[in-house]
Amino acid sequence: MKFFIDTANLKEIQEAYALGILDGVTTNPTLMAKEGITGNNNILKHYVDICNIVDGDVSAEVMGLDFKSMVSEAEVLAELHQNIVVKIPMTLEGIKAIKYLTEKEIKTNCTLVFSAGQAILAAKAGATYVSPFVGRLDDISSDGLALIAQIRMIYDNYGFETQILAASIRTPMHIISCAEIGSDVITAPLAALTALAKHPLTDSGLAQFIQDFEKGNK
Repeated sequence: MKFFIDTANLKEIQEAYALGILDGVTTNPTLMAKEGITGNNNILKHYVDICNIVDGDVSAEVMGLDFKSMVSEAEVLAELHQNIVVKIPMTLEGIKAIKYLTEKEIKTNCTLVFSAGQAILAAKAGATYVSPFVGRLDDISSDGLALIAQIRMIYDNYGFETQILAASIRTPMHIISCAEIGSDVITAPLAALTALAKHPLTDSGLAQFIQDFEKGNK
């Protein structure tokens, strides 16, 4: 399973990359604004800065809502760096744009997916990734992980090559569950990724080892 970090913070991206487990980055306008990155030119430059840190795919989002605007923005984004994957919203116009961009060999990430039907459309259009939002479904008392499992089964049934990119991941248990289900990718905040390394028995065991070692060297 690939690990992507969901952020626009360069320091966090560098920290995740330094761990040796980072496969890519996803971001969005909200995360950009959180880092004070505003204005189209600054946003485009920031995408390049991210691509210069990581070796894998970096999702960059279009803002247009119609086919023409999406395609125009996507072509500009794709020219920024070879690692750019264009995030396209799950709408009918978005599906048309994904089909067009796929035929132009531009990688796409169909975002804001909340149902299996939407995931099927994205795969039929040739999306590189589909991003079901696990946490946001949980927020409305729906089962985000059940959607991941449903999409996995459907994609396996028909041999769709679109990768399932589980998004809106909130906790390390979300990550573990997505791994059990067979999600191709998860994208999560740095805190959720690093939390995978933590366990109280590891901490107590290490403390005991150090204590015993120090006793033996007195």
